Order: sequence, then C-alpha cells, then structure tokens
Amino acid sequence: MLDPWIALAAAAVATSTIRLGPMVTPLPRRRPWTLARQVAALDQLSSGRFTLGAGLGDLRGSEFATFGEELDPPTRGRILDESLSVVERLLAGDPVEHHGARYHLAATRFLPSARQQPLPVWVAARWPKRAPLQRAASRQGVFVIDVEEPQQIEEMRGLLRRYGVGDPGFDVVVARAAGSDPHPWQAAGVTWFLAQLGPWDLRRSNVDAVVQAGPPHSSSRRQRPDRPGLGRQAKRGGGD
Repeated sequence: MLDPWIALAAAAVATSTIRLGPMVTPLPRRRPWTLARQVAALDQLSSGRFTLGAGLGDLRGSEFATFGEELDPPTRGRILDESLSVVERLLAGDPVEHHGARYHLAATRFLPSARQQPLPVWVAARWPKRAPLQRAASRQGVFVIDVEEPQQIEEMRGLLRRYGVGDPGFDVVVARAAGSDPHPWQAAGVTWFLAQLGPWDLRRSNVDAVVQAGPPHSSSRRQRPDRPGLGRQAKRGGGD
C-alpha cells in the first residue's frame, strides 16, 4: 500500500479536474500542524481540488494497536475535535495560538494557507452513531460508513437538520462497490457517490476498469454551479 499523501501529491500534479482527498485520515494519530501543512500543500498543488476526509480511525485494521496509539473511542473523539479545530484554523492562514487538553501552539501562522476558504472537510460517521453526525454538522459534509439502504440516508438527513444543517451545499457522501446504481442514493439525498476500491484487495486492473467505464450517469442530475453532482466521481486516497 502506498503512502496516501505522497500518492495524492502525484495525483494532484497529474490531473486537472478530479477532486482529491483521503477517505479518511484518522486525526487522533496525527500531529495537527503536520497534517495542516500537508493539506495546504495539496490544495495548492491541485489548484483548490482537495477535500479532507477526517475521522476517528478504525480499530479493526490494527492501525492504532500496532503502533501503541490511543484505543479508547471517547478519548479519540475528544482528540479529533481538538485536532480538527487546530487544523481548520491553521488552514485559514490566520495567526493561531492554542492551549488545549492535548495540543499547545505558541502564536504561529501557516503560509501559504489553503487555496479554498474554507477547505471542505468531510467527517466520517459510522451509521447509526450520532456523535459523528453532530461533528460533521459544523463542517462541509459527512462521509457515511456502514449504511446499507438509501432509506437510512433519509433518516440521517433528518438528524442532520436537527443538528443545524440547513445549507443545500452540505455534502452527503457514500462509497459503494464500483458499478452500483447511484440513482436510489441520489433520490435519498446523496451528493457524492464514490466507487469503493480496495484497499486490501486493490488491483491496477480494477482501477483501470472503473476509469474506462466513466462516471455513473444519473437520469436526474442535480448539478450545482460550483459543485460536481453524482455524474462525477472523487478520487479516494487510501486511509492514513
């Protein structure tokens, strides 16, 4: 498996229209200032085509236990909240001073800042957990995990409205097997439909087949002037 951040940098300079981003990077095992540098650099290299997918990280893949990282979910949730706040403030390019439960930053400013202001952040939410949806509600989108039926998206959107999401530009993102029908998901309110590729059984031939087939076509596209609709697919970098 390639390092996702190096692979995304290569993709950023080799493409011109595709949107890029890791789905998702677990902030509780990353230093937020290092991550902010990487995100700002990729947003500049891609001319503003980067989306940060962020989450707690998955214990099932041993990515935490193998390296002695924090395993307690509530603790990781608190780390994620603090880390996201630091990352977002650094990406804005403003002076930042932070003294929190885990991180401490003396007055500092990161330049160049991200090209997009604000840079889109999609928070991973394993359905039907509520805390991640509340976390996502104050950002630009939610990447929904373990959702099996489009009807669950409708229920989730109701919860998001309860948590204050009223912006039609808020993204709801799902990943399904390549070749799946996007239409029922679009009708339920999904705005990005990602082809699920790997990572554990990923083959170059699988990627080539998806690229050659082109994006899934919707019979009733809901294109917004500044945001691609379901007729486009995002490039999913591997989790970090």
